[in-house]
Amino acid sequence: MKSFKADYVFPVCADPIKNGIVTVDDFGKIISVTDQNTSTTNAPVEHLSGIICPGFINTHCHLELSHLREKVDQHKGLVNFILDVQKFRGAENNLVLEAAEMADKEMYENGIVAVGDISNTNITIPIKKSSNLYYHSFIEMFSFSPEKANETFDKALSLLNEFKPLPASITPHAPYSVSKELFKLIQKYCETGQNLISIHNQECDDENKFYRYKQGSINDLYAHFGIDITHFKPQARNSLQSIIPLLSNKQEILMVHNTCTNLKDIYFIKRFDRKIHWCFCPNANLYIENKLPKVELFVGQGHNITLGTDSLASNSKLCILSEMRTIQQKFPSISTAKLIEWGTINGAKYLGIGDEKGTLETGKIPGLNLITGMDGLTLTPDSKVKRLI
Repeated sequence: MKSFKADYVFPVCADPIKNGIVTVDDFGKIISVTDQNTSTTNAPVEHLSGIICPGFINTHCHLELSHLREKVDQHKGLVNFILDVQKFRGAENNLVLEAAEMADKEMYENGIVAVGDISNTNITIPIKKSSNLYYHSFIEMFSFSPEKANETFDKALSLLNEFKPLPASITPHAPYSVSKELFKLIQKYCETGQNLISIHNQECDDENKFYRYKQGSINDLYAHFGIDITHFKPQARNSLQSIIPLLSNKQEILMVHNTCTNLKDIYFIKRFDRKIHWCFCPNANLYIENKLPKVELFVGQGHNITLGTDSLASNSKLCILSEMRTIQQKFPSISTAKLIEWGTINGAKYLGIGDEKGTLETGKIPGLNLITGMDGLTLTPDSKVKRLI
């Protein structure tokens, strides 16, 4: 049994506790969360400076792209980023595996306890089987050609079976890369059982231009790959508004990035019975588009907000605290307490693991993080995270 005392303990499920004490057993299970005046534990108390909070939940990552660290140039825009990823993606399996293993360890050291991970191949299965992290793998589908919808869907189901019994589900990649026919196949599949969805959403202005007017660089992307898109008719509305009716109301749906999502989009989805969650990956947005979502628009709208790192192709590190710092620097009205909520229990709720992770409550095994380098309760460029359990 171990006890840790810090300047503040953030249980997340309750108000922060000044001079709080967290006691865990040898397996990391929470025994108690108290203040210094009510603690009855006989365990020796380790005194720490900073904030203790639950382990972080990274709801969006691409582990299999970890070998692309520092290979893709910054600030070139989404389409150029996609082209570069395709150009550099091919590598020997041992290099891909080695980089993915290092990324898995990096996330562990940075206090991450669970990951929503995009998978296009089976290469990360052995890493996930032996990892100390919880992984939910999203088997991602690309096909904007209507005639290839069935073939793409069947391949995704085949890959999904390779991941079992690990937690996994099938998912569309993005509005601009999945045909209406493929969306409908996914929707029908989602009616039959639990299948978490995670979609790259409105990551650049040109995604909306493509859906509204069939203009912008998305056309260049398909021209580069020689894909015929004459079947696509502009929708006269943003991409998010166009695909919402194609999504099942039976599944939890994570909209990732949301860099160019506006208030009209947010209000639009409220007209539909859809279980929408938002995920922000600010450092990746800056890396690719040099632009951030209007995060403040999403606060108080009644939807669950989570955090992700994206991949090492679009980020210098896999660290949820780093994402929190970036958001708070740009949007100082968003408190550290709120960011910790986004980075812990909200992600756990989306992934369906809230009974075990996300809050400091008796009986849970959420992991323990220590955040240091604070200015009061505000994050600073010097803020760091250390994994305690």
